[in-house]
Amino acid sequence: MKRENNAKQLQRRRLKAGRLLLKGVPQAEVARRVGVSRPTVFEWKQRVEQGGLAALNNGVRGRPARVDAVMREQLAQALLAGARSHGYATELWTLPRIAKLIEQSFGFSYSTSQVSRLLAGMGWSCQRPEKRALQRDEKAIARWKNKRWPTLKKTPPHRGEPSSS
Repeated sequence: MKRENNAKQLQRRRLKAGRLLLKGVPQAEVARRVGVSRPTVFEWKQRVEQGGLAALNNGVRGRPARVDAVMREQLAQALLAGARSHGYATELWTLPRIAKLIEQSFGFSYSTSQVSRLLAGMGWSCQRPEKRALQRDEKAIARWKNKRWPTLKKTPPHRGEPSSS
């Protein structure tokens, strides 16, 4: 869904730029108004000159993704099941582990940078685990901070009048 909305927004941006170009608005001004680079507007202008506004309809470029929507959902479910359920000693998902999961699940390999882009496209972000002991006692820590720490702190004693020296 997110990708479709993004594609529609990009399409609207291209068509807006095309209409401005047909009105004779300078390329630099078109780039500023629609928020793209001048070389992009230059390319769009060439496409409009060759095929009109219809030439801007096909904005999808590059190789089609191998991981489709169904596979993305399957990958998300596998990740939510946890790394331990896939044979790892910890619950930490790393990019190499996810790349291996993709290869095992779908039969093709992704580099770690491709995995990173795929996860970003799915709305996932990198998370760092907190490095805290499982046995951590929050109440004991709070007591220590409130009672023991003030007695250990090296702070100069407060005096009434500041020194003039």
